[in-house]
Amino acid sequence: MGKIIYWMNTSIDGYIEDPNGGLDFHDPGEDFHQAASDHVRRTAAFLFGRRLYEAMERPWTQDLGKEGAPAFEREFAQFYKETPRYVFSDTLQTVPEGVTIVRRKDAVSAATRLKQEIDGTLQLGGPELAVSLLDLIDEFWVYAFPVIVGGGKPYLPVEKGLQLRLVEHRSFASGIMFRRYTRS
Repeated sequence: MGKIIYWMNTSIDGYIEDPNGGLDFHDPGEDFHQAASDHVRRTAAFLFGRRLYEAMERPWTQDLGKEGAPAFEREFAQFYKETPRYVFSDTLQTVPEGVTIVRRKDAVSAATRLKQEIDGTLQLGGPELAVSLLDLIDEFWVYAFPVIVGGGKPYLPVEKGLQLRLVEHRSFASGIMFRRYTRS
């Protein structure tokens, strides 16, 4: 049985995007890239909301990780391309090989089925999708970058509380803080 992990990079004030929808505050160092590659190497599938899918797909399959790029970038791009990707969207009509479209109305049933069928980590990304799958999430991962953006899109825009237990934390030389939570 699989485990769903919701992972997003944030500012220290808890936003995944700045007030203008930008991600410019994400300036990862090599240490973060290595940790990300280590995790993606063990990821059985990605479950993406449409916007995060679009932010990840082209860069990591076409633009980044090319010959001459840093080794950690090439490694991440290779793992990304080899991992099955599911994009939850009602607007996308076509996707490249290796990607499956799941309609939003089927999100809970599809994620439940994938969790039962796939042994390993199902990495969930996208705050709106995470809210819709909240009851299926096993772990919450936060990589907090050392910047305050003062507003934008929150990590998890829920309207109810959820008790969590911190089970791992570490800091990176680049100033990024990692926290891993499970349900209490």
